[in-house]
Amino acid sequence: MQTIAERLDSARKGIDQAANNAHRPPNSIKLLAVSKTKPVSDIMEAYEAGQRMFGENYVQEGVEKAQALAHLNDIEWHMIGPIQSNKTKVVAEHFDWVQSIDREKTAKRLNDQRPANMPPLNVCVQINIDDEQSKSGVKPSELADLITFIQSQENLRLRGLMAIPKADPTADEQNMSLSKLKEIFDHYHNSLTNFDTLSVGMSSDMQAAILSGSTMVRIGTAIFGKREYPKA
Repeated sequence: MQTIAERLDSARKGIDQAANNAHRPPNSIKLLAVSKTKPVSDIMEAYEAGQRMFGENYVQEGVEKAQALAHLNDIEWHMIGPIQSNKTKVVAEHFDWVQSIDREKTAKRLNDQRPANMPPLNVCVQINIDDEQSKSGVKPSELADLITFIQSQENLRLRGLMAIPKADPTADEQNMSLSKLKEIFDHYHNSLTNFDTLSVGMSSDMQAAILSGSTMVRIGTAIFGKREYPKA
């Protein structure tokens, strides 16, 4: 059985190969290790193998991990899951990034609850690129208004877009979704300061996402193994 360090190495090599295929420098794509449901000991293994960026989907679990590893001040914590209104305060206090903003209310609460002694919270807008009813995310037609609002919040720093494209798409559907996403990203990347992050691509679609301009891929199972989901 491979160790976490070995699987991390494989993931990095996969990113490098995909970048090469896309004629992009490997350092233009960041690896976010999605550590949801995994113990702190697994995160420490990845940390010791050089990984510094970790993504969490569940607020309370992510906060507990951030507190347990607070002595490691170079870890970068990303919230990539939905946030209920009553959880915005602890997210604002413990995370470096929030990639799942899809409404003004959440953005406003995170801004107002960000501690004064911390730098602005890096945020991405989650966009529902395929208009799926089952998924969170702002519709492309509503993106401009949300971006304008986030820019008005002094404790937030807008960094880009996050998307979860349709699962098991046809090749044409995948190309259409990723091309549309890249077009939207490029529009804002060319006009806004610090708008440098296109967070899209997981184990199943990483190659296609990098070919279409992703700057951050979110890899979980391929690094940490099969997940154990919390009981309802």
